[in-house]
Amino acid sequence: MAQLNITLNHEEILQLMSLDRNEAFKNLLKECLNLFMRAESEEQLGARPYERTSGRTDSRNGSYTRELKTRIGTIELTVPRHRNVPFKTLVFDNYVTSEAALVSTMAEMVVNGVSTRKVANVMETLCGTSFSKTSVSDACRELDEKVNEFKERPLEDEYPFVTVDATYFKVRGKRVVPKALFIAYAVNSSGRREIIGFEAYPTENKDNWVDFMQKLKERGLKNVSMFTSDSHEGIKYAFGKVYPLVPWQRCQHHFLKNIVDSVPKNYRKGISSELTNMFNSGTIEEARNKRDEIIRDYQDIAEKAMSCLDEGFEDAMTVMVLPQRLRKKLRTSNHIERLNKELKRRSKVIDIFPNQESLIRLMGAVLVEINEKKKLDRNKIIFSTEMEIMAKLKPVLQEIAKEQQAILVA
Repeated sequence: MAQLNITLNHEEILQLMSLDRNEAFKNLLKECLNLFMRAESEEQLGARPYERTSGRTDSRNGSYTRELKTRIGTIELTVPRHRNVPFKTLVFDNYVTSEAALVSTMAEMVVNGVSTRKVANVMETLCGTSFSKTSVSDACRELDEKVNEFKERPLEDEYPFVTVDATYFKVRGKRVVPKALFIAYAVNSSGRREIIGFEAYPTENKDNWVDFMQKLKERGLKNVSMFTSDSHEGIKYAFGKVYPLVPWQRCQHHFLKNIVDSVPKNYRKGISSELTNMFNSGTIEEARNKRDEIIRDYQDIAEKAMSCLDEGFEDAMTVMVLPQRLRKKLRTSNHIERLNKELKRRSKVIDIFPNQESLIRLMGAVLVEINEKKKLDRNKIIFSTEMEIMAKLKPVLQEIAKEQQAILVA
């Protein structure tokens, strides 16, 4: 880890102790952050300026200036440039996260019914600087604009894999009612997960799911290879209505739970292990053989569970068409379940939203923040070279979709 040594001259020390210390602290912070970025640059290049070493990985290419707003004012920083590989710094990333947290805090208090004057007072206590009533209102308005821009943005990329789900929040109207927040979480052409849509609805009925999927389509969602979700009838209907040639992958986690819950307790651990082995099969033929063995072994013990397994098996194994290394990452909706849990955790301080707009504002802000973090996470790439393979699999996937539609209609 890089170490920073900062030397203050006599004049700078006197300035820090004077009435003009705010300006002095700004200059000191500017110097510290510039030093930090220079140290980051040296670490990434593997060499100090003008140093010739076998460990050097790139060379410098000048610098540019960028402003950073802080609690003690705006400072102008000098950001290094690298010739081949872009320079990466934590300085602005950490600021963005802090700013998002600050604005979210303001929004939480506003939707909780706290007056903007009180919000300003609380923020002054938290941040050591004053926020006017107008600035708090402006921050919330800016948040609404940012959330709406993210929510309605054109979907210009390709998203071969899309997972959808809904989670519920309490919203006050004439009385307190649950509202469903629909969410679409996709894998883009770069192999990274991306939140591509969210919307609040009164219920999870078929019409609302069709409306949600239609809005995604109107914003540009195309060339989808596979949808993943639980077995909610409204979701399945919407997939078939809006994207009839895209197959559905039933979440294997939910499917396993549906089966095991109908098995006598003494047998649940054993059958859970056997079902997991079935899901991990190398080929669909192997998986079908294991399914048949499980049904034979447990038919007399758990008839209802075996009926569930037999009826839902093919929909839960759509993923077997994909390259093996992709299957585990795309066969469940666990990633969107984790996202839902995070939304629930963030909303605990509010408990009941005063209206649907406040629900979209705050949960949308959280989704924007999470999506930005996903972009920076290099370790979360689902695939890198499979797009060509997916194009070749398109006819097979479309045939599966047609079979699913025929069963659904029947």
